[in-house]
Amino acid sequence: MAEICAGLSRERAEVSPKYFYDQLGSKLFEAITQLPEYYPTRTERGIFERHAAEIARSVGTGATMIDLGAGNCEKARRLFPVLRPAHYVAVDVSAEFLRDALREMRGLFPDIAMQALGMDFSAGLTLPSSVRKEKRLFFYPGSSIGNFAPDNALALLRGLREQCSPAGGLLIGVDLVKPAAVLEPAYDDALGVTAAFNLNLLNHLNRLINANFSVSDWHHVALFNHSHSRVEMHLEARRDLTVSWPGGGRRFTSGERIHTESSYKYEMQQFQGLLLKAGFKNVSTWTDERHWFAVCHASV
Repeated sequence: MAEICAGLSRERAEVSPKYFYDQLGSKLFEAITQLPEYYPTRTERGIFERHAAEIARSVGTGATMIDLGAGNCEKARRLFPVLRPAHYVAVDVSAEFLRDALREMRGLFPDIAMQALGMDFSAGLTLPSSVRKEKRLFFYPGSSIGNFAPDNALALLRGLREQCSPAGGLLIGVDLVKPAAVLEPAYDDALGVTAAFNLNLLNHLNRLINANFSVSDWHHVALFNHSHSRVEMHLEARRDLTVSWPGGGRRFTSGERIHTESSYKYEMQQFQGLLLKAGFKNVSTWTDERHWFAVCHASV
């Protein structure tokens, strides 16, 4: 795939985090969300549980709920009793994992029309005509918006706004700025599950571009970049090595890194401003008692 090869060939090699999510990567991420160091999932869940009635009043019922990066659909499922969507559309790059999750969901909620879309929306989302147009509510939890640099995040949000129908909107989770002593362990846990998640990317690349990465040649690095307000994940070469793929390859020196993920952290006012700049309005915000994480609903 040209995008992957181009990224690996840059002066500072990089690979998009969307390639984490093969079937094993999706399962490893599920495990990450259960780790004591990984606060975002449980903190966001607590916000939804504590403020469910207020969120439902703000969002309303009967929406076309479009779940971006749906994964196992668990976050949306927890909201079904209060939001009562008319149509649920689960979007994820890992199509096989998504189909398995939706099969179980249909049995639990037979009255909700459901649709699975296996697609990459990182460069923009174009919904097929089969997706109900009435009251589109884009649901983007987990602070996945942080994987986009601010300018790219703005472009994505503007694209979502353009596809919202009247009475539609966006329900989104965002991770807030906090000390590095909290942030870094969330991306470098003691059990090494996040390291396995990062390293599994290499196995996925081997299949996608027929490369010859060896997982044992690399190790996981996570750090908070204060100047860019983001946690970065990298894979660092343990020795001098050469990786080949059809039509190309690269020599890596010991200590050289492949940048695999950035996760931007926002100040609350900064993120609210980003939503308004994207064309949304009437931003309502709920947060936890430590102000580590926030959920925002923005209307059109």
